[in-house]
Amino acid sequence: MNTEQVTEYMTGLGGQARQASRVIARASTAVKNQALLAMADAITDARAELIEANALDVQAGRENGLDDAMLDRLALTPQGLESMVEGLRQVAGLPDPIGAIRDMKFLPSGIQVGRMRVPLGVIGIIYESRPNVTVEAASLCLKSGNACILRGGSESIHSNQAIARCIRRGLASAGLPQEVVQVVETTDRAAVGALITMPEFVDVIVPRGGKGLIERISRDARVPVIKHLDGICHVYVDDKADLDKAEAIALNAKTHRYGVCNAMETLLVHQSIAESFLPRIAQRYAEKNVELRGCAVTCAIVTSAVPASEEDWSTEYLAPILSIRVVEDMDAAIEHINTYSSQHTDAMVSEDYTRARRFLAEVDSSSVMINASTRFADGFEYGLGAEIGISTDKIHARGPVGLEGLTSEKYVVFGDGHIRQ
Repeated sequence: MNTEQVTEYMTGLGGQARQASRVIARASTAVKNQALLAMADAITDARAELIEANALDVQAGRENGLDDAMLDRLALTPQGLESMVEGLRQVAGLPDPIGAIRDMKFLPSGIQVGRMRVPLGVIGIIYESRPNVTVEAASLCLKSGNACILRGGSESIHSNQAIARCIRRGLASAGLPQEVVQVVETTDRAAVGALITMPEFVDVIVPRGGKGLIERISRDARVPVIKHLDGICHVYVDDKADLDKAEAIALNAKTHRYGVCNAMETLLVHQSIAESFLPRIAQRYAEKNVELRGCAVTCAIVTSAVPASEEDWSTEYLAPILSIRVVEDMDAAIEHINTYSSQHTDAMVSEDYTRARRFLAEVDSSSVMINASTRFADGFEYGLGAEIGISTDKIHARGPVGLEGLTSEKYVVFGDGHIRQ
């Protein structure tokens, strides 16, 4: 397709999505759940087809020189397929937010005023590599009464088209139009430019991918964007920490998976426990071949560590590399986090309740944790069923964005012939 053809194609998708959004907005909870469960069954039945399609993408990715982090995100395993199916079923089991009315109250004039939760309308999702996002985005948009246009990366085109066929079967089974969930079929980059500049058809854009993609979307979009740019996550080990807990958390937060936005990138350690804690955790990292980049104190204690640069404190590695800083106290830890954090997820390990409460109050991130791995910052782990993305913005949605984050509220008023005096 040339640019004009791509624009025409995307405009067609947008118009169909707008029409479909009106249908799904009034669909009953039972119908939406029926579609979700039918999608889960369709994916279960198409396991071999999905693995085969994904193998084509992974092979092409290797030939095109994708790095290990990208290939890890791209791969669909049997366990990954099962998680997709479980996510669909979990979303089906969640309460439907649409139509819920809260804060209904009588006012002195005699009218009743409340707030009703409603869909956003049409959501455009732009993402790289991860084909599981296709299912997560479709399920959350559907359950929250929204139509969606999904534009996955060219590297996952075969996987996404195979998943799209399962989604269409689920929608048809419930009697819903296939245009409720549309997966863009062209890999032309002009499709992204068209999608983010159609305010007449698209109500919000959610980009999921690398910093370059998200910066471009944020700069060029003509519709609101729900986003996060980096996942520079910290774990602070306090001098009141249980060091066995601290070791387990620090190891998991870094090494459970490297190429994800909720992996720890900087470990902060209180100076009074540095000599006892750093050698033991460094040994565990050595077993995992994690490169350590430390401050001067860290390098004096852990001889295998290399000196960290100023840039290291603000780098999202997405790799087996970790920066470590020994801090004077909790105030210094909080100062470091609020200076270098991307406001994604930050954690503290401590048995001191008062300090834990301070950490929760003073660390300005979308997820703040006590005695838990940053890897829990995930919609599935938060009980949202799945997530459409992580938002580090402060308006509308923050943290993992699930059903409620894909809705808005409108005021509703009940009267009985009331007129304003």
